[in-house]
Amino acid sequence: MSEWIEIGRIVAPQGLRGELRVYPNSDFPERFLEPGKRWLLQPGQVDPQDIELLGGRYLPGKELYVIELAGIENREQAEALRNSYLFVQRGDRPQLAEDEFYLPDLIGLTVINQLNGEIIGKVVSMISAGNDLLEVEKISTNTPIISETVTQDKPPKESGRSRRKKHHKKSKSSPPQNLLIPFVKEIVPVVDFEGGIIEILPPLGLIDL
Repeated sequence: MSEWIEIGRIVAPQGLRGELRVYPNSDFPERFLEPGKRWLLQPGQVDPQDIELLGGRYLPGKELYVIELAGIENREQAEALRNSYLFVQRGDRPQLAEDEFYLPDLIGLTVINQLNGEIIGKVVSMISAGNDLLEVEKISTNTPIISETVTQDKPPKESGRSRRKKHHKKSKSSPPQNLLIPFVKEIVPVVDFEGGIIEILPPLGLIDL
């Protein structure tokens, strides 16, 4: 399913008229607000099926969207879609601004110390904690570096990341053997997708933690 990007999960019905609560896995509100074609993967299905989004709205304070889908007109129909996933086609990703990147494109890139050319490791995740942090698995004699994008069993989530400073509500811990590198341009000056590398200028002590 590499041609699909996951944008959200249906978590519950909303009311009695077939509306649906969706937990977003996308940084783009228009995915849930603007009418148009989306793709729906129900539990037990292998391939998503196209469905028309009629509209939606954001629920303040709950970090959820409420959407209307064509053909879903009552609570029973909505309940049957619980734990279904919404997708868009990979080629339909919005154009990002300069210095913004999609998270799935960063996963698997090799991280290099620009000061001495040393290979540090590979990107395995992105963590939101004030500023975004690249989670980097350190290289070892038993861990070869692969600069290709990591193959995933499920489609990647649609998440754009910027090297500008941002604020987030959520944070989570990282395994202690991995490095956390602030994803800001002062520390990460080069992101080279063609070469499969990220170059960093680590502050003193950062990669020795």
